[in-house]
Amino acid sequence: MASFASRDYFSLFGLPVRFAIDLAALESAWRAVQGAVHPDKFVAANDAQKLLALQMSTQINEAHKTLKNPILRASYICKLHGVAIDPERNTAMPADFLVQQMEWRESLEDAAQAGNLEAMAELGLEVAGAVAESEVLIEHLLDQPTPDLTRASDEIRRLMFLTKFSEQVRSEQKRLSDGAFTNR
Repeated sequence: MASFASRDYFSLFGLPVRFAIDLAALESAWRAVQGAVHPDKFVAANDAQKLLALQMSTQINEAHKTLKNPILRASYICKLHGVAIDPERNTAMPADFLVQQMEWRESLEDAAQAGNLEAMAELGLEVAGAVAESEVLIEHLLDQPTPDLTRASDEIRRLMFLTKFSEQVRSEQKRLSDGAFTNR
């Protein structure tokens, strides 16, 4: 159990260090690894072993959560290569993306104020397409023999915005749909 702590998240689950991972293989490996160290298996163990099992189980769950999420997985790959994403301090974005952000925000606000579910749905599809394109680009940048970590870190920060904005659009769609349903 002691050698577990020194393993990276990918090797922990027997996966190659790649952005494009087999999510079904991740789930299967997570269940197997988690099952081996789950605290319930250590009920009769001494306190130190119980604590170690709990710590390992927590780390396994954190590894699973990280690799399952595209943003966290990409950020983790960069971290393994010594590059921190640091979105709180590194907020630089290309001007064209900043303009796109403003246009999307205006579209969201206009559709919300007008109660226009169709416009909201179109915006949601456009942003979902941008998320998918960003993930493909990140895969290309990270999964080559020599990863382009600089461009990947920029694209990861872009994906962070896109994902957050996509969630805002879905939330606003739900709010409008719930309001439209209750007003009938």
